[in-house]
Amino acid sequence: MNRLALLIIALSTLIFAAGCSKPAETPPTAEPVTTEPIAITFSAAKSLTECLPEVAELYSKEHPEIRIAFNFGSSGSMRQQIEEGAEVDLYMPAGKKDVDALKDKGMLLDDTLRNVLGNQLALVVPSDSALQIAGFQELTKEGIKKLAVGEPGSVPAGKYAEETLTNLGILDAVKAKIVYAKDVREVLAWVATGNADAGVVYITEAKASDKVKVIAIADEASHSPIVYPGAVLKASKHPAEAKAFLDFISSQESKAIFDRYGYTFLTN
Repeated sequence: MNRLALLIIALSTLIFAAGCSKPAETPPTAEPVTTEPIAITFSAAKSLTECLPEVAELYSKEHPEIRIAFNFGSSGSMRQQIEEGAEVDLYMPAGKKDVDALKDKGMLLDDTLRNVLGNQLALVVPSDSALQIAGFQELTKEGIKKLAVGEPGSVPAGKYAEETLTNLGILDAVKAKIVYAKDVREVLAWVATGNADAGVVYITEAKASDKVKVIAIADEASHSPIVYPGAVLKASKHPAEAKAFLDFISSQESKAIFDRYGYTFLTN
């Protein structure tokens, strides 16, 4: 066999071997690891509807792994939901009565309970009202046909309003004029639309609306202290994360937001 034939055979063998060899496997691309954010359920007083989400937005910039799910409503209704087994991590009502009720039943992490905010009680009328009244005492005037207040049994603002009217000695005189609302926002809406001649709300609510005007601020001695206590529920699935957010709410970082809305900041 001549040299040319041997060369052809050798080249054919190399080509055949290359064709049969298994190509190198490409390592699989690793799937990106995604972590679902931890959801904290926060039941809070209706009057905190605007300011608390702002605080949560500020917090999320530092803690994107935490998501705050809010439930706003009357303090008493939310307390009942918690008592009936609603899954809630944090609770901030507009008064001590409801949080104390949960504490007495052993439903709070006691070392987390603290007073966070304060507020004031305001008498308001529609912004275009022509009524000539200067304060709570004048609610007995004939021009006041409907006086809106929160339901005292479930709405702390309603309880404070009733205490004020009682201490002024005019509750019996205005009782027939009172229309009860399910929360303080409904009181504000009734006054703003003229469906009530006057109403009793928090000063923070009044400041947020250009459809009502403030006639008077109730003397703080005429009602129980208006405080917003906060606490972590003992049944919380994320107690450490819930407490961390409550600590943030109570910090100086959040104070500027609450100051802007007119709250009194009670924590250091």
